[in-house]
Amino acid sequence: MHKAQDPHFAERVRASFARQPAMRLIGASMAVVEAGYTEIHLPFRPEITQQHGFIHGGVVGMIADSAAGYAAGTLTASETGVLTVEYKLNLLAPADGQLLIAEGSVVRYGRTLIVTRAEVFAVKHGKKNLCGLMQQTIIAVHGKKETASP
Repeated sequence: MHKAQDPHFAERVRASFARQPAMRLIGASMAVVEAGYTEIHLPFRPEITQQHGFIHGGVVGMIADSAAGYAAGTLTASETGVLTVEYKLNLLAPADGQLLIAEGSVVRYGRTLIVTRAEVFAVKHGKKNLCGLMQQTIIAVHGKKETASP
């Protein structure tokens, strides 16, 4: 169990998510925000598919990166930003469903580096199928303000 440093972490994380034009572009929403854990939901849209009709792997990576990154952000102080240093994504099955759910969580929290993971599920006819698995390293950037506008 992780402890948040900022009692208003959920509002701060949701506001940051709202400032991401990339998430708006693909139609993603922040469904769950808890200390050390977030979920991003992405409904199926033909505009984000690849040539076989599945949601594109790059889009799977986008929501995995954001879910895990925001999970890290739930544990930081209010004046600390987070940036991805690296991640490894395994695409385990086609992203074939009416909804994708990216579940991001913190594995280890450190002052500078935070290790996270994300699991991405394709939900089809109510059944969840794991389609992506990611491990990520985040850097905490102390005193970094976000610049994108809503």
